[in-house]
Amino acid sequence: MSQAFREANAEFDAYATKYDATLAQGISISGENKNYFARGRVAWLARCLSAMGESPRRIMDFGCGTGSSIPFLLNEFVLASVLGVDVSAESLAVAERLYGGARVQFSPRVEEQSAKHFDLAFCNGVFHHIPLIDRSAAINSVYSSLRSGGLFAFWENNSWNPGTRYIMSRIPFDRDAVTLSPPTASRLLRAGGFEIIRTDFLFFFPRCLSWLRFLERNLTDFALGAQYQILCRKPVGPRQASIRTLGVA
Repeated sequence: MSQAFREANAEFDAYATKYDATLAQGISISGENKNYFARGRVAWLARCLSAMGESPRRIMDFGCGTGSSIPFLLNEFVLASVLGVDVSAESLAVAERLYGGARVQFSPRVEEQSAKHFDLAFCNGVFHHIPLIDRSAAINSVYSSLRSGGLFAFWENNSWNPGTRYIMSRIPFDRDAVTLSPPTASRLLRAGGFEIIRTDFLFFFPRCLSWLRFLERNLTDFALGAQYQILCRKPVGPRQASIRTLGVA
C-alpha cells in the first residue's frame, strides 16, 4: 500500500460522519440527492443482468464507503449475502450501524477466504480515489474475489462530461481526484484479465430537465452521461492477462 493510498484512507476517515452532507453540497446543482443516483446505478445494473439471464446471489460492494448502495442491491437482487469492503474504518462503522445485518457484513479488506467466492463485484466512484500506482492491485483484488465467470460492475464518473468535472470540483474529497476516462478504465480492466461485456453512459439530464429522462435508455451509447458503467466478466478458465500498472488518466 503506497503512502498516497494511506493518505486517501485518512481523508475518508475524516469525512465519514459528514460524507452525505459534503456530497449533497456538490451534487445539489443536479437537483437530486445521492439516492437518486445510487438507485439508478443499481437499477440499470439489474436491467443489464436480467437481459443476460444472470441472478447473482453473493455480491461484494468494493469501496462501499458508508454503504449507500447496500439497500438498493438488496432490493434489486435476491441475495444470500453482501460484503461491503472499504479501507476507511470510520466509513465502515457508519455503514455497519446503518445497514449491518444477517446478510450484510463489512470488512476493511477482501479476506483470503473470499477468494473465488462472489458472483458479482460492484463499485462506484472508487478508482478515481485510488492512486495510479495502486490501481492494478485493486483490480487484482476484485478479480481474485470473483468465481470463474463472475461479473464486475465498474461505475465511474465520466471525465468527458463537463458537468461531472464541475460537480467534482465542488466536493472537497473529489477535487484532487485523478479521473479515469472510459478508455483508460477499459484498458485497466482488460490488463487485469477481465473481458468487457458492455459500456453504458447514464444520467444525462438534471432534475430541471427530468421530462427528458425517458430518452436516457436510448442514449447509453453516447459518451456524455455523467457516469458510466463498464460491465465485465472474469473468464472461465486460466487468466489471460497479467497485471501491470497503467499510469494513464
